[in-house]
Amino acid sequence: MQPSRSRPLQSIAIASGKGGVGKTNVAVNLSVALARTGRRVLLFDADLGLANADLMLGLRPTKTLHDLVAGRADSLEEILLEGPEGMLLVPSASGIGSMANLTPSEHMGLIRAFSSYSKPLDFLIVDAAAGVQDSVTSFCKAVQHVFVVVCDEPASLTDAYALIKVLHQEHGLRRFRIVCNMLREPESGRRLMQKLTSVCAHYLPDVVLEAAAFVPQDDKLRIAVQKRQAVVALYPGSPSARVFTELAKQVERWTAPDADTGGIGFFVERMLQSA
Repeated sequence: MQPSRSRPLQSIAIASGKGGVGKTNVAVNLSVALARTGRRVLLFDADLGLANADLMLGLRPTKTLHDLVAGRADSLEEILLEGPEGMLLVPSASGIGSMANLTPSEHMGLIRAFSSYSKPLDFLIVDAAAGVQDSVTSFCKAVQHVFVVVCDEPASLTDAYALIKVLHQEHGLRRFRIVCNMLREPESGRRLMQKLTSVCAHYLPDVVLEAAAFVPQDDKLRIAVQKRQAVVALYPGSPSARVFTELAKQVERWTAPDADTGGIGFFVERMLQSA
């Protein structure tokens, strides 16, 4: 593992138009793969209605984001969990409701809790809920990069387009990186990108789509999920793990922001302002 260099925080949202496309798997494995490069990574499980990143990593939180919001935890560090390769997880709990439902004092408490976290980070990965609800758009607006996960099903493609359309037309986002997941064959990923690019070019001409990764169907990934481990940690040589590792290398090569944007406290402040 290479030592981490000091650099401004980069924030990434992992989103999808519908559930069941493997979005959290992408978030978990990208986080672990980035941590394996020596980067300091914080994964924020922002699927506030159906949080499960802790399960996929085999972690057992004693306190969650809900406890932080409710005042039962005093700091972000109190709820953080350490996962594979030293990556960190902010666990959420099912049934909290969207950030839009928080009171003003809860908003400020959350900002203070995140802002007080002073340890250096290189990447903040936000595992957003599936769909186009306000909490999802708030997270996507607050980050610098948005990944949209799609699989080879008509409903997945339709809902991914709907998410991109909402984020573009109502919130001004223009660039999206597409992760084609659970592919039976490489060609199906290229067809997916072609279809999505074609419809966006016709109806959303200002939108820029970039193919980020083609993740194959992989028995090793299924076994890793059953064992509650990241496939990049359990089976690093498997087909899916190699794709996640290459995706992490691609992300790691991104040009960092010219100036520090204020860390995770700034991210949470932007997220709550856009809720």
